[in-house]
Amino acid sequence: MSNSNYNLEWCFENKLIPYLDAIKIMESRVQNIIENKDSQLVWVLEHNAVYTAGISAKDQDLLFKNDIEIIKTNRGGKYTYHGPGMKIIYTIIDLKKLFYSASPDISKFVEFLEFWMIEVLKNYRIDAGIRKGRVGLWVNTPMGEKKICAIGIKIKKWISYHGIALNINPNLDNFQNIVPCGIKEFGITSFAELGLNDFNEEEFYKILKIEFQKCYEQFFKKSNL
Repeated sequence: MSNSNYNLEWCFENKLIPYLDAIKIMESRVQNIIENKDSQLVWVLEHNAVYTAGISAKDQDLLFKNDIEIIKTNRGGKYTYHGPGMKIIYTIIDLKKLFYSASPDISKFVEFLEFWMIEVLKNYRIDAGIRKGRVGLWVNTPMGEKKICAIGIKIKKWISYHGIALNINPNLDNFQNIVPCGIKEFGITSFAELGLNDFNEEEFYKILKIEFQKCYEQFFKKSNL
């Protein structure tokens, strides 16, 4: 679904997409946007189980090897896990257009993604926030602070790709084989672990779009979407 003013397409997948297939599609889309051949895209999907190692990944952060595939990637960040039950939100966006009349700012874009997800989570009565020195979004649980959302992006000629991983009901045991995002002192949580077991995909997709619009207008104080 497109917004004609901003030329932003939304795509919601109803099947698992292999990670390497998604990378190829994203890279092709980025190049097409650079060449003004295609629209920007927010692509929401789930992957088959895979460990990915970002450009800052360290060997010691892979604690145990199992039968889950390990793939090196050019996104920012360290080791993370993707799999069924995680909503992956790829933001293939031209930062020059997103920032409109201001200069593109990668750090501010990451702050925008965090702000967007915080507002999305409020719809589910999940109080998430950022923590200094720790990438992603965190929630307080009876067992201490845990991460519920990871963020890792790549930029090519001011076009962003990769993006956000939000834990709905993944197999959290699969995080035990790695040090997620290089942070070993804190755990990983999900909607399901927090007791939210009535997740509705169509409602979630609507919330994503509504909050994107609202957050953009609040964050950048522009209404050019």
